[in-house]
Amino acid sequence: MNKRLFIIVMDSVGIGAAPDAEAYGDAGAATLQHTAQAVGGLRLPHFEKLGLANILSLLPDQGPITGVMPADAPLADWGAMRERSEGKDTITGHWEIAGLLLDPGFHVFPLQTPAFPEEITAPLQSECGRPLLGNCHGSGTKMIEDFGAEAMEKGGLIVYTSADSVFQIAAHIDVVPLKELYQACETARRLCDPWRVGRVIARPFTGEPGNFTRTSDRVDYAYATESPTILQHLQGHDVPVYSVGKIEDIFAHRGITQGWHTGGNPASMARTETLMRELDHGFVFANFIDFDMLYGHRRDPKGYANCLMEMDDWLGTALPLLRDEDILILTADHGNDPIFKGTDHTREHVPLLVIRKKAGGKSLGVRDGFQDIAQSAAAFFGVPPMKRGTSFL
Repeated sequence: MNKRLFIIVMDSVGIGAAPDAEAYGDAGAATLQHTAQAVGGLRLPHFEKLGLANILSLLPDQGPITGVMPADAPLADWGAMRERSEGKDTITGHWEIAGLLLDPGFHVFPLQTPAFPEEITAPLQSECGRPLLGNCHGSGTKMIEDFGAEAMEKGGLIVYTSADSVFQIAAHIDVVPLKELYQACETARRLCDPWRVGRVIARPFTGEPGNFTRTSDRVDYAYATESPTILQHLQGHDVPVYSVGKIEDIFAHRGITQGWHTGGNPASMARTETLMRELDHGFVFANFIDFDMLYGHRRDPKGYANCLMEMDDWLGTALPLLRDEDILILTADHGNDPIFKGTDHTREHVPLLVIRKKAGGKSLGVRDGFQDIAQSAAAFFGVPPMKRGTSFL
């Protein structure tokens, strides 16, 4: 029998500080709650009917989502998940959803200048033949604002990091062609592998000093997974795997039958909707990035709130496309509280909404690890179990 399972990761939509948030400097973070408070309340009728606010009964210390009420008869099974892996970045969250455990986590570069060791920067500069600028911690928009003009003048690459395990390279596309930037990132990926760096990211930008903008040609180069994920596991048992958004970059293109490297949420929603309409059988793993990329890191609660409401509107179109035997899982990979200090991700619980037309409405509790999603996917498709996790189906 043909089966379809859809997982949508709402990138950074956390639902309250994790038990170990203090260790990450994130005590008190709560992405959904603080976003709602900052804008005077959210209008999320479809999320409300699914049971989004019901999750808060499992997290009594986290506060309400202003404007979103618990449902008397939720249409989805609802719960929360706390991360077991060390870290609070995209790779760590997605890999744990896919069944892995990172302990220890990826290498994080120290909060100092220079941030990167010469063992990485010296050979990178030598092989690329271009000067390296920055070499510090900073947000992407601030880095190109501070170093963009110098990068144009000197033909340089701006290298920087954050609280996540990342080595980012920004370059002006009129000075450093995209192909050359990508080659530099591939070199950096090789040099970063011995350090277990989660991602090397190409960050092209354009424009003039004082008016720089990042383009949509970002590419992520992920550290290769050290053991099979649910994607590879399903593929090995003849279940096709489809990815939407940056999923294929996150998993270094491994375990994916066909992928669509869409840009922002509208394109990812459109592709996911097409798959809901046309796909006969398979596993669909989608990432909706705008919450994190456009609004969380930029500490823009109004934009974040609008993004949530746009997602809710889309659910009104998407949910009726589900077939009787389908499962749709809505979750997140970490938090990114738009009113919290700094510009980094926040260590939070993530929501878990499991939508099935013939079931729904029960509490799934607080899951001890994101791996329960992978284990549930294995159970749904009737393949041997994964090494970690407990199925909630």
